[in-house]
Amino acid sequence: MKNLTYSFVAFALLFASSTQSIAENWPQFRGLGGTASSADQDLPVKWSDTENIDWKVEIPGHGASSAVTWDDRIFLTSYSGYGINETEPGNRADLKLHVLCFSRASGELIWNKSHAASENERDFSRRIADHGYATGTPACDDSGVYALFGVSGVIAYDLQGKLKWKAEVGSNTAGFGSASSPTIHDNLVIVNASIESGKMYAFDKDSGEKVWTVDDIVRAWTTPTIAAAADGSLELIVNQKNSIYGFDPKTGEKLWTCTGIQDYVVPCVVAHDGIAYCIGGRSNRSIAVRLGGRGDVTKTHKLWEETIGANVTSPVISGAHLYWASDKGVACCLDLKTGGIAYRERLPTRSRIYGSVVLGDGKLYVPTRDQGIIVLAAKPEFQELARNQFSSDASLINASPAISNGQILIRTNNYLYCIGKR
Repeated sequence: MKNLTYSFVAFALLFASSTQSIAENWPQFRGLGGTASSADQDLPVKWSDTENIDWKVEIPGHGASSAVTWDDRIFLTSYSGYGINETEPGNRADLKLHVLCFSRASGELIWNKSHAASENERDFSRRIADHGYATGTPACDDSGVYALFGVSGVIAYDLQGKLKWKAEVGSNTAGFGSASSPTIHDNLVIVNASIESGKMYAFDKDSGEKVWTVDDIVRAWTTPTIAAAADGSLELIVNQKNSIYGFDPKTGEKLWTCTGIQDYVVPCVVAHDGIAYCIGGRSNRSIAVRLGGRGDVTKTHKLWEETIGANVTSPVISGAHLYWASDKGVACCLDLKTGGIAYRERLPTRSRIYGSVVLGDGKLYVPTRDQGIIVLAAKPEFQELARNQFSSDASLINASPAISNGQILIRTNNYLYCIGKR
């Protein structure tokens, strides 16, 4: 019992320390820990081209990645040279991939680093046109920024834009292209390369050397999630076709497996109080699994499974409920304990939703491709608070918002916006 108590205290202190030091940062896809939630208060509910907007900047190129922040800088990825105009995509040999750094205060472009794409990139087609060639969101910390471009590999820069290293993760492609984002854990950059090579890699973030490799990662576009079990030990959770896995993030050792969703998986796992919540598949399933097991935990640790979910978008936890807006445009709320449906409501969107909901100040910010950002109350009774669009920008929103330092960062195909209460 003494050791168990110590683990709880140690983890709590570690989390509190890291949270305090980077409380204003949104350092990876879906923010700190991949939770898609922010502790920021007094966030804006309504905005427009002229209301509650701090700045707007044109992005060099297109992309579906989300913004991340570290201190006074914002990082983003994009692509250019090919596939910008859907009717006349151009020559694939001209495709360039970019890592961008903007000033957080003004939106000024500080540096733009580009490199040629791999010859294995797919031709621009209908499925690729939905999101393009810069879909993975970079991850950053005080050591640098790390971006995954699928078959074009991982590229790492320091915060001043100096190249640190590059690494390949495989040469295979799929009809929808790539979408996973890197996860930073201690000195490791962890990458799901299921589509490119059927593997997951951990790279040393300083040297780029491979620290460990995991095989047999099947049909998973998801970004790996680091979560704490009840005893405070950390696990790396991967939701893939047919299975949910828990790994030791330091070594890549497989700790447990649970029967999962019988289809390819895109949404990220979210975790709370030692339980992982997984959604995904074209059949739209949701599963809750208690962490901390060993071996096959299907019969011992799977808490519930329901026939509701999302094929593309990821959920967020607020209080005792799980929220998401499905790619089909339906807002959903489930009870964490039972999986029971609190609500399922159609949203006013004519197109699919590809960006995922984020939580801040008791509000859910839902990105839609063609109807801007819909703001909902984070409570188990459906309540729409606002609909926000930019009349001067008709380009699609494929990215998830980021919340940092009391501001909301919104990336459309053409622009990056900084929204703040004014």
